[in-house]
Amino acid sequence: MQTRTAKWTANSMIAGAGGGLVASIATCPLDVVKTKLQAQHTVQGQQGYQGVLDIVKTTLKHDGIRGMYRGLGPTILGYLPTMAIYFAVYDGIKTRFGEPTLGQLPKHDRIYPAAQPKGYQPVMRDHPWTLHILSAMIAGAASTTCTNPLWVIKTRFMTQSRREVRYRHTFDAALAIYRTEGMRAFYRGLLPSLLGIFHVAVQFPLYEKLKMWAQGDSDEPLRSDTILLCSGIAKMAASIATYPHEVVRTRLQTLRLPIAEDASSDGMVKTHARRGIIYITRKIIQREGWTGLYKGLSVNLFRTVPNSAVTLLTYELLMRHLTAQQ
Repeated sequence: MQTRTAKWTANSMIAGAGGGLVASIATCPLDVVKTKLQAQHTVQGQQGYQGVLDIVKTTLKHDGIRGMYRGLGPTILGYLPTMAIYFAVYDGIKTRFGEPTLGQLPKHDRIYPAAQPKGYQPVMRDHPWTLHILSAMIAGAASTTCTNPLWVIKTRFMTQSRREVRYRHTFDAALAIYRTEGMRAFYRGLLPSLLGIFHVAVQFPLYEKLKMWAQGDSDEPLRSDTILLCSGIAKMAASIATYPHEVVRTRLQTLRLPIAEDASSDGMVKTHARRGIIYITRKIIQREGWTGLYKGLSVNLFRTVPNSAVTLLTYELLMRHLTAQQ
């Protein structure tokens, strides 16, 4: 039993890392544009504001095609362990309670250990969404906490100015951040990132439900286009519901935070020591309106929906392949 569980965990980690690798490479340019949209502190209509096309043109003009892949290294280093940890924990909790993994067909005789020593009872008799939500939130918290330093480095890479190239590569960025800001800098934005577990608490249970509806009574594995559709719908719904935390997290993770500064009428700048989640959120709303919390949402959906679809499709196909080899 322990050997079988270990194999499932290893398969989940391999398939999750594979899905993260494929998706991160395919959607990196969109990630660059989204991050730059989130990090700028001007709103549409103000001088200096750049839209999606402006950012793409400026990046290609000054940095070439390589600029659209800035931060790919830390992105890959971030996605691989994030997806590996997430899927291993998510599927691990589900299988512990008798639920099949994402790559398995649903069964009608699933069982889980009862709270009392009365033997086993069917899990579907109760509320499978509770198990899916719990699994998603624990997996999200575990993967986010373990990989937050890599996402801080990625964000710094993507938002650094062309006139001030502070980091040459991933390792250089890690050393520079550690020397100048200390270890705490690597966990800047962790709290809003942990708030993001509500994102997966919406996405994965909805994805499981959509797959169940699509599967119906059929014993045949779902087709690739069906998996892409289910994951795309689930990701879009979760992104729209929980997007503001991403903007706040990006503002916290970037080195310079002009949003946390106020310019008085005489041109003097008043600097505030507090730069927490509530303060940053309030400042965004005051200076940019409620729409500031959804800055970059359109390009985020344009990036994350195909990213999630590719990740989950790759994961499920790899899990089917790895399972068939056993």
